[in-house]
Amino acid sequence: MMTPPPRRFAFTSIAGFAIATLCIVGGLLMENGQLHDVEQVTAALIVFGGTTGAILVSTPNPALFSALSRIRQLIWEETEDSQAMIDEMIRHSRKARASGILSLDSEIDEIGEPFLRKGMMLLVDGVEAVEIRRVMDLDLILSENHAEGDAKVFETAAGLAPTIGIIGAVMGLIQVMKHLENLSDVGHGIATAFVATVYGVALANLILLPIASRIRVRALQTSRFRELIVEGVLGIQAGTNPGLMGRMLSGFAEGHNSAKTPVMDKAGDVPPANVPEVGRA
Repeated sequence: MMTPPPRRFAFTSIAGFAIATLCIVGGLLMENGQLHDVEQVTAALIVFGGTTGAILVSTPNPALFSALSRIRQLIWEETEDSQAMIDEMIRHSRKARASGILSLDSEIDEIGEPFLRKGMMLLVDGVEAVEIRRVMDLDLILSENHAEGDAKVFETAAGLAPTIGIIGAVMGLIQVMKHLENLSDVGHGIATAFVATVYGVALANLILLPIASRIRVRALQTSRFRELIVEGVLGIQAGTNPGLMGRMLSGFAEGHNSAKTPVMDKAGDVPPANVPEVGRA
């Protein structure tokens, strides 16, 4: 039976952030700069605190909490095995062709993938194909809209952060202008004032926008996986030959190539990998 998708460590997210940070700091050091040139608690307070406050004002609590829950995708992400799902659909198709669609009722509670479980329940309840597609497509649309809404929260924050950084820079310049009588410190003060701008731009482009982009990419992957399930459920209802179903769904598998295409046996069925046969029409 299908089990809930396992999680894997998103190494590329952490590595990408580390590489970007090291390259920026390395460039600073190569230009004879020093780390304390960009270490400023006041600038960090203005940018991070100001951006957080602006987002709290502009975003309703449910939308904010939903968006924050997506951050874990930067570290851990669910792995959805398309090929394993194809094999599972073929197995269900074999059983339905051999014993009837109602024979799948006993397996519904053991299905770990919620979207597949919902589709199988509709199938066993005798819902027509057009209604099954309508219901499951509606779930796909709502899921995509939910992900897009979460991504927009981070995009909004990314638009605010550089502006808050400019506010911090202007505030720093105001303090510099108040002490023009000490010209030896003016240059240092101006340089320090612009640290807030650096923080704002870095926050937007190294953290917030990448999070928004990853949410969208992950939502696209999930939609593709669920479209596989929709087509599989409809194929089972239509009594599609398991061999034909395997070939039809094989395009959904990541890294699919001709070597991975299921090979039909003499009866035209495809023996699913590592899945015992239940029956054959």
